[in-house]
Amino acid sequence: MLETPLISIIVPCYNQAQYLPETLQSVLDQELLQWECLIVNDGSPDNTGDIAKQWCAKDTRFKYLEKANGGLADARNYGIRHAQGKYILPLDSDDKISPTYTKEAIAILDNNASVKLVCCRAMLFDGDNEEWKLLPYSYENLLFVRNCMHCSSVYRNSDYNNTQGYNTNMKGGWEDYDFWIGLLEREDKVIFLDKIHFYYRTKEVSMRTQISKDMEDCLRKQIFKNHIDKYLAEIDPIEQYRELKECRMVESSLQYRIGAFISAPVRIIRSIFNK
Repeated sequence: MLETPLISIIVPCYNQAQYLPETLQSVLDQELLQWECLIVNDGSPDNTGDIAKQWCAKDTRFKYLEKANGGLADARNYGIRHAQGKYILPLDSDDKISPTYTKEAIAILDNNASVKLVCCRAMLFDGDNEEWKLLPYSYENLLFVRNCMHCSSVYRNSDYNNTQGYNTNMKGGWEDYDFWIGLLEREDKVIFLDKIHFYYRTKEVSMRTQISKDMEDCLRKQIFKNHIDKYLAEIDPIEQYRELKECRMVESSLQYRIGAFISAPVRIIRSIFNK
């Protein structure tokens, strides 16, 4: 009888067959042996299925799932719904993890019930080759600045079940950012392992580089809509409205407009010499 896996590694796949063996090899190299790896073929048009089945034949801890194309968030959710492990590690099909990542992350979660998420330092490779500098985690930074964790962080399967999963309405990216906001509460602890355990492949065109300013604005609005209760617990919209209203009243006053007109040439000259 097969031992119940301690951790489920979820690998969604779409048109990345050329990188998949490198990703799966990093899973096979884990020092922790009690894992399963769910390879989710999200309707990929390439030979992902053939490669995945070869790895399943090599080691029964690899399991192959196939579904119609629904996007990254949908593929992750599909894999997690089939997961048996106590812990979840999402891993995209072109990235890699170090041999000790699962062992060290689980040691933290096993011994600290108050820890909700374990992340680690990350390295960019292939295109860029440097450490990926993440914003230090705080609840405020996560809500109001930007994502603080990469997608391959480790959390409990039971905690996933208390969320809405990865939101499929995050069209264009940031599925993981949105998920962390749904997963974490202010009082939850997030631990960062002070080692490079995650390797993020950078290419000429990737989700990390192709998001435009307009798309970023759309994604931020969608995140706010998805988690409006959490944002309203942190900000007072009535107070925000009053401040904005007062600011607009000042700007529209005759005195403000005359002052702005008179000082405009001075501001222009100053900006030229400050360049």
